[in-house]
Amino acid sequence: MSHYPGTERERRIPWKVLHATVSGIFQACKMSAEDAGLLATTLVQADLRGCHSHGVLRVPEYVFKLREGGVNPAAKPLLVHDSKAALVVDGNNTMGQIGSCFAMSEAICRAREYSLALAAVRGSNHCGAMAYYAMLALPEDMIGIAATHALPTMAPWGGVDKILGINPLAVAIPAGEEDPIVLDAAFSGSSHGKIRVYQQKGEPIPLDWAFDANGHPTTDPAAAIDGLLQPIGGYKGTGLALVMGILSTLLSGASYGTELGNMVDGPQAGKDGHFYLVIKVSAFVDLTEFKGRVDTIVRQIRNGRRVPNVSRIYAPGELEAENDRHYRREGIPLNEATLAGIRRSAEEMGVDASAIRGE
Repeated sequence: MSHYPGTERERRIPWKVLHATVSGIFQACKMSAEDAGLLATTLVQADLRGCHSHGVLRVPEYVFKLREGGVNPAAKPLLVHDSKAALVVDGNNTMGQIGSCFAMSEAICRAREYSLALAAVRGSNHCGAMAYYAMLALPEDMIGIAATHALPTMAPWGGVDKILGINPLAVAIPAGEEDPIVLDAAFSGSSHGKIRVYQQKGEPIPLDWAFDANGHPTTDPAAAIDGLLQPIGGYKGTGLALVMGILSTLLSGASYGTELGNMVDGPQAGKDGHFYLVIKVSAFVDLTEFKGRVDTIVRQIRNGRRVPNVSRIYAPGELEAENDRHYRREGIPLNEATLAGIRRSAEEMGVDASAIRGE
């Protein structure tokens, strides 16, 4: 099962083939093999989990950032402030995924010793799906929390000026026998990336995803991209977006709101900020007991009474975990527009993309 409706225009691509092609494209952009592989991994994992809005759809955009958008493909992130459990990382104008993985790795190391740790990031760029970073804590039996600032695409509740980002939050909580709980959500009805997927497929979006430029709800993806994203929960959504934006930027000194740029001109390279928190579960409670209680919560959700026409209730992260297992076996379904974008990027960079052409 996928988050997006399937069409005959989708083809299934083996995830290892996709990763090799995308990694090769990023290496041709002068990233190191290690960094290119990591960047490709974050995108392919998003597609494996069914989050196609943050998957390899982004390859042409990222190639532009690395070649013409001012992002430094060879830079390395730096630890610029170290207060044991409180860290500030400068992404040094790397791709956001590189600085974010560095920050989470540092935070996990400190949480082993200090039970929890926070890494605030500046000097970064777009970093993709936040679940990837929150989930890095799971193998350590830790809770991972990740947030980021985004370009302004929402208005404060009652307004029409784009001054708020959707500023997503991800939380990953380890379980025992069940899949971990993984929540990854922006504080809007959708993201621009997801709306772009629907636009590629020529399908209308749900009415509660976006406003047009005049603040009226719309089902037209093109009008939505030119307009405003709708917050979830009305004023509560804009309030949560505001808080996540502040946590992701002001603690590290990153750019906030319109300081970062806009959707027309794009972001200013190396100005973005993120927020990563890691909690060592065993420092607070017996780990086995904690995981068992998480399992109980998941099963209670799954076994609850359902409304008509609902065949299954999912805890956060279950559907994505099922997608991952299925797509690893059967291949990732990608629409022709996404595949064409990858092929164009590969041709531009002189990389062989015959494997995803089916040749």
